Amino acid sequence: MQKTTFSIENTLSNLQIEALNEMQQASLEANKTSNEVVLLADTGSGKTLAFLLPVTQLLEKKPVTQALIIVPSRELALQIELVFKRMGTGFKITCCYGGHKRETEENNLLQAPELIVGTPGRLADHIRRGNITTTHIASLVLDEFDKSLEQGFEDEMSFIIQSLPAVKKRILTSATEAVEVPPFVGLQEPVKLNFLTGEKSPALAVQQVRSDDRDKSDTLFRLICALGNRSTIIFCNQREFVEEVSASLKDKGIVNVFYHGAMEQQERDSALCKFRNGSSNVLVTTDLAARGLDIPNIRYIIHYQLPPNQESFTHRNGRTARMDASGTAILILAPHEYLPEYITPPPATIELPASPVLPQKPVWTTLFVGAGKKDKVNKVDIVGFLANKGQLKKEDIGLIEVKDFFSFVAIRKSHASHTITLIKNEKIKNKKVKIDIAK
Repeated sequence: MQKTTFSIENTLSNLQIEALNEMQQASLEANKTSNEVVLLADTGSGKTLAFLLPVTQLLEKKPVTQALIIVPSRELALQIELVFKRMGTGFKITCCYGGHKRETEENNLLQAPELIVGTPGRLADHIRRGNITTTHIASLVLDEFDKSLEQGFEDEMSFIIQSLPAVKKRILTSATEAVEVPPFVGLQEPVKLNFLTGEKSPALAVQQVRSDDRDKSDTLFRLICALGNRSTIIFCNQREFVEEVSASLKDKGIVNVFYHGAMEQQERDSALCKFRNGSSNVLVTTDLAARGLDIPNIRYIIHYQLPPNQESFTHRNGRTARMDASGTAILILAPHEYLPEYITPPPATIELPASPVLPQKPVWTTLFVGAGKKDKVNKVDIVGFLANKGQLKKEDIGLIEVKDFFSFVAIRKSHASHTITLIKNEKIKNKKVKIDIAK
């Protein structure tokens, strides 16, 4: 069967990347000579492309699944799907994860994609139901395999791998060296590429703020005021704290969104979309967002609650100072709290202004559109609809994200009320669709 016209040069052009970094180049070379590669590299260093390129080189343009990528979270699965689509390879990818309808994925799997990415539980479920044909899967990637083991997916991963009779290539990636690879993975003599620096990014600055009281909410508010209208993630250790902190900031006039594992998928999508498109510059979250989220230009990481361990500290900080960008991680310490011993040297202390000034509110707001890919609605349709029916100029329309059954679109907040009035009785592609400010 003919291979598709895939080239690394075209892929880099599509991704707007000038050249591969040292780790990505080493992965390509190792995968040419070995079918077992373990890649250890820091968070944010470009591991996704480091395994997608060699896997894609082995794909053929035919309607059978030839490669499987197992990841620990839906966010990481969606991120890999996004990167793969941007690569423009011509191959089909299907993303499988819990938290939304299985039927949607079953329909996507009817015509077998060349590549599948997903979480262990949902992939195992599809294999048991016969929705995924495993007989031609020759390439297996376990991305962030340490996290999958840590989260207790060992049984599902073992079942999946035992269900793959034709696997020839195995690629494992991790941002930590500490985990032993279980025998069921089937590694014999892997080539290990270790690009872990053991150091924080040279572009990452670490600072601390001292709070006068145990309840650090006022210190957090004053800190955000001091930082200004910049993209910021605030990390807490428990879901209940996430919502409390978010509500406290909202009461004080700070626009923010929150994100944690107990939310419905649409709520998660909405929160992340608002953060990505600038409708909110502040995201309050748990360590769920410490991996798998690749949102560019995050300037600040705030450890509102101290990370439980060094690994958590590292992964949280990995959301900023990615690739060549700079970023700052800030720890807030109450009077009874001490700096963790693994943070050396002691970070510089920030002195906050006595009189906080609220940062400027975001100029964007997010519309929810009740139609998506399955309704044959795309970004061009949405732009045309908002321009023609909503009287918006191109510069008044921001980032658009089209999901399976709904979409999110950023528009200038100053035009939102008028636009919604104009479009409330209009149709997209001859269909009446719910459109409102995203919740």
